[in-house]
Amino acid sequence: MAFDPGWLQPVLKRTLGPLSRRIWDIDIIGESNIPSSGPALIAPNHIAFIDSIFMAVLLEREAVGVGKAEYMDSWRTRYLLPAVGMIPLDRSGGEASEGAMGQADEILAAGRLFVVFPEGTRSRDGHLHRGHTGAARLALKARCPIIPVGISGTDAIQPVDKVLPKTGVRAEIRIGKPISTEPYVDSTTERGALLRQITDEVMTEISGLSGQTYVDWYFGEEPS
Repeated sequence: MAFDPGWLQPVLKRTLGPLSRRIWDIDIIGESNIPSSGPALIAPNHIAFIDSIFMAVLLEREAVGVGKAEYMDSWRTRYLLPAVGMIPLDRSGGEASEGAMGQADEILAAGRLFVVFPEGTRSRDGHLHRGHTGAARLALKARCPIIPVGISGTDAIQPVDKVLPKTGVRAEIRIGKPISTEPYVDSTTERGALLRQITDEVMTEISGLSGQTYVDWYFGEEPS
């Protein structure tokens, strides 16, 4: 990799982590479900931009994740977000996304945590939307567990299209039990169907943790 994503995280965890807990009433439940070592994929729901920051500064272990490549167009986020732990992802798919996915493979192979928001973007209607299968593909290749995470309250801290977060708002981060990918490694199920099965299992767990109603369509699509 051309740079070490997340190189600033240790400093931010010691500074912004405690500060965030004072500014907001943030309750983290179930962090012991994250393995203390070895690779794991963290799969949260996504309801506010600040979710990404909280995943970086509040978890005990360092965690790297993907974010939309458009953040690299702004001088305000071009250097900060990669230092915090963001790998830019071109969401147009195909070869444009392969660079980020290759880095994700390397990070998991190195025994680190990797964060992927399966919905692919923030939910703006309060529902938990159908998950994309990229997280399942990464975890299956790395043979690592997927940790479902349910976030609530951050949409009140930082409502959609608001730059500055509100203070004094309560939020909760519920971390579920690991979902092992080992039972799926030698499955004879067609690859696409297998990734969908794993993803749907993850989304069901996230729904239970976040309290959101799950809807079986991607955000931005018309329900069938």
